[in-house]
Amino acid sequence: MNLKMALGPGTSISGPQLWRTFIGIGAALALLGILASVNLLLATILATYVVGAAMFAGGIFQLFHAFSVRRFSSGVLWGLAALLYLITASIMIVDPLLGASVLTVFIGITLAASGIARLILAFRHSEGRAWMILSGVISIIAAVLVAVSWPWSSLWLLGMVLAIDLISQGVMLMLFGFSLRSAASVQ
Repeated sequence: MNLKMALGPGTSISGPQLWRTFIGIGAALALLGILASVNLLLATILATYVVGAAMFAGGIFQLFHAFSVRRFSSGVLWGLAALLYLITASIMIVDPLLGASVLTVFIGITLAASGIARLILAFRHSEGRAWMILSGVISIIAAVLVAVSWPWSSLWLLGMVLAIDLISQGVMLMLFGFSLRSAASVQ
C-alpha cells in the first residue's frame, strides 16, 4: 500500500500543510505525554475523569435508547445498563482515586488473561512460539507486578499508561509527517 492509498481518496500529499499538521499534532501529543510523565498521580486522576466523563455520556445515550425501545422488557434491561454506566461514571468522577483503583485491577486482570491466552496459543501453533511465550510471560509478570503493588500502583499506573501512549502516538505522528514531507518532495 502506498502513501496516497493510506491517506484515502482525494487527499493530496503534495501540500505542505498536511505534513506540517501531522508533525504539529505529533509534537503536541508527545509534549503532553512528557508532561503527564512528570506527575503520574495528576495524569492518573485526569485519565480517570476522562473515562468517567465518557462513561457518563454513554450512560445518557443508553438511557435515551432505553426509552426508545418498543418492548418494555428490553427497555428495562437497557435502562438498567444505562443506570449501571451512570452510577459507575459518577463514582469515578466523585472519587477518581477509587475509580483509578478499580481500573488498575481491571488492567491487571486483562494483562493476566491476555498473557495466559498467548501461552495457550503458543502451544497450539509452532510458528513464532518462542516470541508468543515471551510475550505471554511478560504480560503475566506485568500483571503480577500490578497485583503485588496494588493499591499503590493505582496512584501511578494509569498516568504511566497515558504518558507512554501519548508519547508513542506523538512520535508516530511526527514520523508519519516526516514521511509525508519526503513523499511530497519526491513528487
